[in-house]
Amino acid sequence: MRAVLLICRKELNAYFASPIAYLLMAFFALIFGFVIFNATTDFLRFSFQMQFQGGGGPMSINDQIITPLLGFSSTITLFLIPMITMRLFAEEKRSGTIELLLTSPITDLQIILGKWLGAMLLFACILVMSMINVALLFAWGKPDIKPVLVAYLGLLLQGGCLLAIGALISTMTKNQIIAGGVTFFVCLLLWLLSWSTANDVGVLPQVINYLSIVTHFDNFSKGVLESKDVIFYLSMIFFALFVTSRAMESLRWRA
Repeated sequence: MRAVLLICRKELNAYFASPIAYLLMAFFALIFGFVIFNATTDFLRFSFQMQFQGGGGPMSINDQIITPLLGFSSTITLFLIPMITMRLFAEEKRSGTIELLLTSPITDLQIILGKWLGAMLLFACILVMSMINVALLFAWGKPDIKPVLVAYLGLLLQGGCLLAIGALISTMTKNQIIAGGVTFFVCLLLWLLSWSTANDVGVLPQVINYLSIVTHFDNFSKGVLESKDVIFYLSMIFFALFVTSRAMESLRWRA
């Protein structure tokens, strides 16, 4: 466990020693802040209109603002994940330090878990930028906190799944641009699977729809915690990291 934490710390230092971490956090904060400002403005305008017209019940902050925003956040992560994972192993291979890792007295699993955990912590730091805006809604309103916590759990699980896939792709090339581009394509494909099978019936469309990351995040975004969705993300993380370990074993054998 100590080796995993050391590699995780090394990865975090590498992220924050370069502009990448700050740029990603600033990009996410800017986009999320702009969207939540417009969503809150629309919410207040519609609330005043309904109040003066005397129709309808009270509007829900969770349903009208938080749920759509956190669903939108899952879309933004498609652009952030490749930037986080593209350097994990590709940079090590390009600089030649991968041989040092492979010949060091640590296992492939410790290397992979340390790098993935470092990427996860950076991803969590990015999500914190959105929590600041959401916290303001709790300061001025009375939303239900449980659906919010479930939605953030879904974001973390979805992010962990995509980060594991990105780590796998990063082991296959020494070019960061290629690693980032392929990771974005795969993430986008997993995001679009539900669209392509939305109106289809049959076993194969159901299987394809099940593999979509959007399908399993929908319940989280609504504040519904389903075991099947948690199992899906954990299984994808385990599978991607397992294949990554096999790729690392191949690199160790060739080294």
